[in-house]
Amino acid sequence: MNAAPIASTRALTLVVASALFMEALVSTVIATSLAAMAADLQVDPLALKLAFTAYYVALAIFIPVSGWCADRYGAKTVFATSIAVFTAASVACALAGDLHSLIAGRFCQGLGGAMMLPVGRLILLRVIPKREMVSAMAWLSIPTLMAPILGPPVGGFITTYFHWRGIFWLNVPVGLAGLALAVRLVPQVRADVLRALDGRGFVLTGLGLSLLIFGLTLTGSRAGNPALAVGMMVAGAALLALYVWHARRTAHPIIDLDLLRIASFRITLLGGVLFRLSVGAIPFLLPLMLQVGFGLSAFASGSLTFASAVGAVTMKLTASPILRRYGFKRVLCFNAVISSALLAACALFSAATPHAVIITVLLVGGFFRSLQFTSLNTLGYADIHGEQMSRATSFVGVVQQLSLAAGVALAAMLLETSRTADARSQLLALDFGRAFVAVGLLSLLSLVFYLRLAPHAGAEMSGHGPAAAE
Repeated sequence: MNAAPIASTRALTLVVASALFMEALVSTVIATSLAAMAADLQVDPLALKLAFTAYYVALAIFIPVSGWCADRYGAKTVFATSIAVFTAASVACALAGDLHSLIAGRFCQGLGGAMMLPVGRLILLRVIPKREMVSAMAWLSIPTLMAPILGPPVGGFITTYFHWRGIFWLNVPVGLAGLALAVRLVPQVRADVLRALDGRGFVLTGLGLSLLIFGLTLTGSRAGNPALAVGMMVAGAALLALYVWHARRTAHPIIDLDLLRIASFRITLLGGVLFRLSVGAIPFLLPLMLQVGFGLSAFASGSLTFASAVGAVTMKLTASPILRRYGFKRVLCFNAVISSALLAACALFSAATPHAVIITVLLVGGFFRSLQFTSLNTLGYADIHGEQMSRATSFVGVVQQLSLAAGVALAAMLLETSRTADARSQLLALDFGRAFVAVGLLSLLSLVFYLRLAPHAGAEMSGHGPAAAE
């Protein structure tokens, strides 16, 4: 497919980003409103991890078929439909009367998001040339990073002075605008050859990932059944093992494990799992620490946590020159250490910590975490050929969302373990400090994978090293 002109490339990128803005907006406002939602629904704050993971379960089930659906029905059709589903599900969440109906609404949002996120990225990967990809990914991230800037203070204001249900109505005008733009501007791109759907693989991965995520979520829950949680994880792992066996005997498996033979793809995927797992814990840990641990209101909490997004937006404007100067390997390695240290530094926060200090740490941490995300998301596709793009985006989407879901489950498990060890039922600031140290150390482990990268990995995309001069 011919590359789009620069002007239309940016316009298309921003259209796709408007849909991603919707997803990012609801995620940030939910995080800010956790304490108020728990009080209103009369549940333990840790039980609201199910509202997070229900979304990820739907993503894990349906992301593997997103690429096939885009190839079968056209990327424009699937992308526009997914926006409509996500918007309708947001209305359902706004009308939820209890935890179970909220979980159901979040699951439906995940169904829309499962098609919206990877198909939107797939459209850009098929239209935009590699030499413009770093810039496009940075532009793609700006609107989605504006949502975390706006989400915490706006969501906190609505929750504190009105009602938490109002946060879900924020998606409706954005969704309607994104739908109109998608219908008008997004090209109807398809693969040259339509592969048969791997139905058996879809069932094995869908059930396996669902059981694994729900099992992780229930692990360590005071109200849960430990035997059931372990049983679900074992069953999920067994189904995924069956899928590995199945994939090796299928011409076109729904998740192409052969992509792991590509070094840059494999290393960024595995290293990204540890990094995303740690970062996935932040939206659950940080607002609860500020509200439950320090006694701040939702609005006051949101007025602090938005600083991470400000740092992330600042980084997007400097990603290309940083990667051009230092290359992917050096950036990923050094940045892994910096990001992990800043994540663990949140353990030093207390109710007496000046808000200016908290904002500074969160702002700088957001900058470096965002640089890591941009580097991982770009380098992962450096050696992927056009005919592999659909399968690669599905694979990456599954792993990313599974990692974020595991991060929420891990955060809740660490908090539960901490308060149980001290024989208490109430969450204290101490519990959050311990959790932040643990996830910071876990993030640091990703360095083991980045050190295995070739010195000039992804040079064509970054403009760094010998490949850039060819």
